[in-house]
Formats: sequence, C-alpha cells, structure tokens
Amino acid sequence: RLYSLSKESGRNAAKYIIKHFPQYFDKTFAEPNVPCLMPETLKPQIEGVSEEALKERIHLRRVKESVDLFDQLVQAGTPISLETTNSLLDLLCFYGDEEFTPGKEKEGKEDLEEPEANASEQKAPKRQFQGGSQSPGSRWRENNNAERIFKIMPERNAHSYCTMIRGMVKHEAFAKAYGMYVDLLNERHKADVHTFNTLITAVPYLKERFLERWELAKVFLNHMAQQEVQPNLLTFNALLKTLRKCGAVGRSMALPVLKEMEALDIEPSLATYEHLLFIFYRGADLHPSGIFSEVLDDVESRSFTPQDPDDGTDFNLSDSLHWLSLNEKCCDLKDIKLAYRLNKVMEKGDNWKFMSLDRLQAYWSKFFSLLCMMEQIDVVLKWYKETSLSLFYPTPKNILDLLQALDAANQLEAIPSVWEDVKQLGFNRRPDLLEELLSLMSREQHPKEIQVSFAKCAEDIKAAHEPPGRELSPLEWTSSTLGHVALLFSRAGRTQDAWYVNMMERFKQINRIPTDQVMDEFLTCAKLTNCPDEAIKLVKLAASLGLPSSQRLKSRMEKEFELSEKQR
Repeated sequence: RLYSLSKESGRNAAKYIIKHFPQYFDKTFAEPNVPCLMPETLKPQIEGVSEEALKERIHLRRVKESVDLFDQLVQAGTPISLETTNSLLDLLCFYGDEEFTPGKEKEGKEDLEEPEANASEQKAPKRQFQGGSQSPGSRWRENNNAERIFKIMPERNAHSYCTMIRGMVKHEAFAKAYGMYVDLLNERHKADVHTFNTLITAVPYLKERFLERWELAKVFLNHMAQQEVQPNLLTFNALLKTLRKCGAVGRSMALPVLKEMEALDIEPSLATYEHLLFIFYRGADLHPSGIFSEVLDDVESRSFTPQDPDDGTDFNLSDSLHWLSLNEKCCDLKDIKLAYRLNKVMEKGDNWKFMSLDRLQAYWSKFFSLLCMMEQIDVVLKWYKETSLSLFYPTPKNILDLLQALDAANQLEAIPSVWEDVKQLGFNRRPDLLEELLSLMSREQHPKEIQVSFAKCAEDIKAAHEPPGRELSPLEWTSSTLGHVALLFSRAGRTQDAWYVNMMERFKQINRIPTDQVMDEFLTCAKLTNCPDEAIKLVKLAASLGLPSSQRLKSRMEKEFELSEKQR
C-alpha cells in the first residue's frame, strides 16, 4: 500500500513540475515524437487584444487573464461573439471566479446523510436558504465576475442561463440558482438535461419540509416533460440523491422512481444502488436484508463502468462508495451469505477499480472481521493467508478478531505465526494487542513445543518493553504483563529469564505485586531445573513484598528442595 501511494505521489509531483515549469521541457528527445506523451503547452501564443487571444486564454483556463482581456475588448468597443462569452461564463462558473490551479479539488464534501428525525417529524433541520446565502466556505461571491459579465451581455441564450445555474449550484448559491431558473423561464428559454439534474440536487437546500422538497422535485420533472427534455441516468440519480433527504417521503417514492427508470429502459449505475440502500437502510434492528438481496440480485451478474461521479472512480470522486456501504450493512446484519455474494460482485471484472486504496483496505478489513465472527477457523485462516499483506494490511482490530477466533476454535498454537505478522505490520508496541496475546498464551498449559514457541513470543514482547537504543521509548510494564511473561518463561523451563524479567529485577522496581499463580509456577520451574538459589530468592521476594503466600512458599521450598545448611 505504501509503495502504491508513493508511486501516486511521484506521479502527482511530476505533473506539478511539468505544468508549472514547462519551459524546461521544450525539447523533444523522443524519436519518433509522440505528441500525447509530451507536456501540454500552457503558455499563451497569441499576443495583443483580440477575441482569438481571449479564446486561447479561456482554453488555457487562465481565469484572471481571460476576465482582464474581456474587459479590455468591451472598453475598446470590440464586439465579442455570444459563443466566446458563453465559454468565458463556463470557465468562471466552473472555477467559482477563482484562478485555476492544477490538481485543485473542491474543499468540503456534501453530507448525503438524511438528518435524524422522529417518525412523526416532517421538517428537516433549519438551513440558510434565502438571499443567495451559502455556507462559510462557499466560493460564489455577490456580484462576482460571472454575474457582472452576464448582466452586461447584449444577448443571452439558454446556454448562458444554464451555465449560470450550474455554477451557482456547484458553489452553493442555491437560491440564486433558482432565481436564475425563473428568469430563464420568463425569457422563454429551455433548460437542458444537465441543468435540470443540477436543480434537482439543489432541492434539499431550497425547501425545508420533506413533502415540499418532493413537490419541488416534481415541478422540475414536469417542466422537463413540458420542454420535451429527455431524462437520463444522472436525472434519476439526482432525484434519488434528493430523496435521501426526504425522510419517509423518500422511502415511499424511491421504488416508483426506480420503476420509471425501468420503463424508460435506463440501466442503474452503482450510485443508483447506493442511494437506494441509504434511503431504506435504518440499522440492523429493522432487518432490511431483503433489500440487499434484491440489490445483489441486480448487480452480481454485471461488470460496471463509471457513469456518474457518485459511482466512485480511481480518483475517489465519491466518498460513500456503494461497495463499502453495503459491506458495512452485511456486517451490521451479521449475514455472511450476503457478504460472500458482495465479495463475488466486487471481484467481478474491473468492479474493484471503483474503490481507492483506502476504500479497498477498509472493505477487506470489514470483510475479514465478519469472517472471524461468523466462519469456521479453517476458512478464516485460509482467507487470512490469501489476503493478508497482499490484498490488504490487517488492522489491530483485525488481529484481535483473529485471536478471538483462534481462541474460540481452541487453536492457540497458531499464535506464533500471527505474532510474526504483528511484528511485520509494526503493531508489536500496541499495549492492547500485547495484553491479549500474552493473556491467551499464558491462560493454560500446552505441550512442550508450543510452550517453547510461546516463550519466544514472550522474549520479543520483553524486547519491546526494553528497546536497546534511545530511538524508541520503553513500554510500561504492568502487573499482568509481567506475570504473563514470567509464566511463559517458567513453563518453557527458562528459569533465569523468568527471574530476571519478573521477580527481583522488575516487581520491586515498579512496585507491582505478582499473583500466586506466577509465584507457584516459578517455584515449579525452579524445581524442574534444579535451581534452589532462585527458589530462595523467590521466598525472600514474597516476604519483602508482604505476600500472604510467603509462608506457604517457604514450606513448599523446604519440602521440595534439598537445601544446604547455609541455604536454610
């Protein structure tokens, strides 16, 4: 994943250098020359004040230069064609009257979630709608260059009005956009399908009540019919996007909208299904799994191509991708069959390309967590082996889920191999993971070879608490961590390691109290390895700490060990 991100970062850096410093790339070294692989010429070639120079600067997306040149032409009394003026409006409305910057993305993302409301609530939370008001970060300013040029145009056609409407909606001047649409109708012009699509997406910001939103959306649809504008896929997706913010009204009208799409022979895109799922999904307690099954019935035999910005692309235009949303619902419903069907769809053709690296990581993480929860351990380990470190990097939660699955299946002997992955992933300093690992390994006795492998894991964990250099700060020992490591060393017969790590050297230093199990098992280990000196140290430690078990440990030591007079 880091390698892929690094490659993408390198590409972006190369594009930036080429676009900002084209003078360093003016020589062609390739033979034969391949024009499409050469840097685009971004420096104006036409000098002077003319309409051709204006067209060139519009083509190069030089916003400020285009406006300045337009004003010079107007002041000189030079007539400018309607087509050129409309092109300038296109540029200004698209960039919000700001200078074009390569790679610039619009800041802030629209919240597509329907606001929470009670069943009886029919009014959405209040927003600012009047007087062209926008959110604080909007780029549409009052009387900006687009509005100024539009007002002084000697002639305006439908394209002029449609461009202004789309620009106002894009930059969140929703009330102004609606007013511009009314002006378009008064001038007896017709809007195109793209303008109607834009207006439909603006409906939630023009009306507050859910029913009023639906009524306004119907007005736009009726106007499309009257003006003989044929709806397309984006029209229905815009309508469903609006219905997501219409509460119960949206849920009642979503399926009729889908039937109308079918009647017009318009195939849904990924965004269509995403909108449907958001409209109908209300939490696992409503058991809406039937809707997911119907959606999967439609999509599992198809390989999709991008048709709507909300479909999601390699550039991650949509932040609410259908696949991730659906997989979350499968996890909420704990429906492993739906998850398998979804995974089959995701792997079909090039469907996986609809998700960015981050989305793919999140998808596989969710899917694997569900497998750990619902599947047999053999199946879980098979998926883990095939996908881990190749299709995705397990998260700390994935590792914890896997450990719980191993525990439930009584296959703790696989923990050492999981620990190797934990180290490779860089999770070997996470206290929650270390505590869970140590707890599982030390909970009960295992065969000798397993205990030896567990002790090796404990040795690595000890090293994480005591890094050799100053680059890493040492982890803090806890009583439970000390006790678990002591038990693992003791059961593996590593008496010296157990004593050094836990007894005199650590419990006294950090003022912690060892459990009776730790003391008893260490004494057993000392007996098996014939180390009476360590047993004596143990009894002294128990006495110095004032443990109730000190007398019992002393009696056991005298009984089980052959002590010299000096030792006694």
